[in-house]
Amino acid sequence: MKTIYQLPLFLILSTIARAEQAGDDLRLSNGRVSQGELISIVLRDNPTVKASRAKWEMMKARVPQARAWEDLRAGGDFRVERSVSVPPNSFMDQTAMLEQEVPISGKNLSRGRAATAEARSAFEDFRRTKLDAIMRARSAYARLANGYAQLEVNRRNTDLLDQFVQISRNRYETGAATQADVLIAQTDAAKLLEMRADLERQISDAQSTLNVLMNRPAQTALGRPAAPVFTGQTLSLRTLQNIALAQRPELQRAQARVEAERFRVELARRQRFPDPALNVKAQRYNDAAQAVSEVDVGVSFPVPWLNWKKYDSGVLEARKSIESAFHEFDAARTETLGLVRDQLTKIQTAANQYELYRDNILPVARQTVEASRTTYEANTGGFLQLITARRTLQDAESAALNHLANYQVALAELDAIVGGIPEDQK
Repeated sequence: MKTIYQLPLFLILSTIARAEQAGDDLRLSNGRVSQGELISIVLRDNPTVKASRAKWEMMKARVPQARAWEDLRAGGDFRVERSVSVPPNSFMDQTAMLEQEVPISGKNLSRGRAATAEARSAFEDFRRTKLDAIMRARSAYARLANGYAQLEVNRRNTDLLDQFVQISRNRYETGAATQADVLIAQTDAAKLLEMRADLERQISDAQSTLNVLMNRPAQTALGRPAAPVFTGQTLSLRTLQNIALAQRPELQRAQARVEAERFRVELARRQRFPDPALNVKAQRYNDAAQAVSEVDVGVSFPVPWLNWKKYDSGVLEARKSIESAFHEFDAARTETLGLVRDQLTKIQTAANQYELYRDNILPVARQTVEASRTTYEANTGGFLQLITARRTLQDAESAALNHLANYQVALAELDAIVGGIPEDQK
């Protein structure tokens, strides 16, 4: 019966979940989809981000455990059988005891500080996971926008080529052109169809990447992205390196490890000092009228000084561990400075290439097509010259869009490298 009652509830919850999912799909597939909208869904639903967040929360939960005192110990003794005959009040027959270790050495504080540093390291891992997810989403969005823009270039060139085919046919019918002109135009048209199929595959790849990042089925429909736009940015190498040194998760994680190992050195040194355990015993004679015949208070503590090699080795291990952490921090710092420099060069190269095509190559290529078309229609130019000009224009338009996409992807990668560029620094 319990299963019968639970089944309708499960169906209702499943229906609600599917409705919410469908609502998101409708919102994404209705018209255009924004990059910010995609990123917010990635950060909300991506399972890798969720797993990293859970690990960070797990590490935070370890801090109060490491900082806590040892548990209070309770015990009791009861006489079961005595094989000799003695007066009733000669021995204690019931004993109750409470014992508490008092961490006067501060070992628990050192453990708590080390656990706090480890939790901070886990938080930096969580930040890295989020930054990588954002970078992948921005890169896939840029490639998706580039794919649609390339399709538009393909469509424009197809229309232009159709016009050239019609012109060549008309001229061929009047004897002003050869059949080879028509065949060359038809061959180029077929190549454009082949290129369109490749572009549609690239769009499908980008859509699958975004859907997977959003934890959705790969085939879920997505709206068209906004048309790619070039936004020039003035980026200073020194400023970016300073931001990276302050914000890059790998550096913050290495710094947190140095702090954790420093507290472990502190803990290793404190291991030489014993923590006393205070105990209280309540005892009762078997024949006594009182519930408690006597109360004893005692103290006990370990004697670590006889095992000095053990504690010396512990301190040496901790010192070597912090030395290793320092070297790893230096390596991460040097690597960060190199990554920022290389990425900035990559961004500047892509920006310069796009601006070169936009401002110089594309205007000349368009003028060349118009001039070649005019001379061909006036019987003063050849068809090969016209078709070559069209191919050059198509290649230039495609290359410009690719450089723009590379620029946008490189900016996304830079954000991930430095740990996020503040808006006032862009």
